[in-house]
Amino acid sequence: MSSEQTSVPDTAAADGTRPRRLTYAATLAGLEGVALFVGGLWVLVLGIAGAPDDRQQAVTLGITLAVLALLPLLAARGLLLRRGWSRGPAVITQLMALPVGLNMLKSGGLAVPVGIVLAVVAVTALVLLINRETTQALNIKGPGRAE
Repeated sequence: MSSEQTSVPDTAAADGTRPRRLTYAATLAGLEGVALFVGGLWVLVLGIAGAPDDRQQAVTLGITLAVLALLPLLAARGLLLRRGWSRGPAVITQLMALPVGLNMLKSGGLAVPVGIVLAVVAVTALVLLINRETTQALNIKGPGRAE
């Protein structure tokens, strides 16, 4: 191997440890998944036990939210296991959460602080996911950099 082909390996990737940024990104994705699941169950229970305007719509929304929780939960697990495929679903989750959080800011009432938290979490997770250290730990190569 020539000196041009050898590079200094990332210390976190070289010794097999997971970088903190990757762990933080996985934690945020996991928390979002848990929040979606709990919210889905809450809507489902209120739809069944409460007196919603449209029971079928409430039940459908609750089930949909609970199923959608699988995407960030699977992404979080993949990130913790350092699987390269997991960054895509994690980024998609954040890109979907950001406009939801921004729309909540316009709603008023209790939705405003929840929207602030959701928007901050989404931006933070996006920054962590596109970070160079995270990309290297997941062994993601850019276009034209495949070996």
